[in-house]
Amino acid sequence: MKYRTIVADPPWPMPWQDGATTRVNGRGERHVNHAAARRGLPYQTLSVAEIAALPVALLAEGDAHVYIWAPDRFVIDGSATAVMLAWGLTPMRFLVWAKPGFGLGVFPRPQHELVLIGRRGSLPFYLRTAGSVQRWKQPYGPAAGGVGRTHSQKPEGFIDLVEQASPGPYV
Repeated sequence: MKYRTIVADPPWPMPWQDGATTRVNGRGERHVNHAAARRGLPYQTLSVAEIAALPVALLAEGDAHVYIWAPDRFVIDGSATAVMLAWGLTPMRFLVWAKPGFGLGVFPRPQHELVLIGRRGSLPFYLRTAGSVQRWKQPYGPAAGGVGRTHSQKPEGFIDLVEQASPGPYV
């Protein structure tokens, strides 16, 4: 089956998985953030090359939209754009989820997540009134050890926006 709209939240590799994350203390000294390295992720990650090799191009119709969630580091180094191009799409814009709380990290601690929007062909976007910064509520649901947000859980309002902006079929 082919899809006109694809939403992807790839399992990007996180540097602290192998203990490589470092941070700088007040004296300018770098050290490994062992707590983050021990925490791990509740899923297996892929390298950027493995993500780029996923068969998204085969799933997308000739005219299609793709929304890909990407951490800052993969936007800054161009990996998210490279993945989009490998999937046969032209990167168009970003959506920014302005989150109500802080994410993990050091100064400045992130309060957002990014979605790179790409297009193949000339399929128009149907929603003209939504801005690039969205203030969706933080999602809550079952999480390890109790009730709360699960790792990488995305806001419900995001799918609503995708369905208003892009035609189905969806995956």
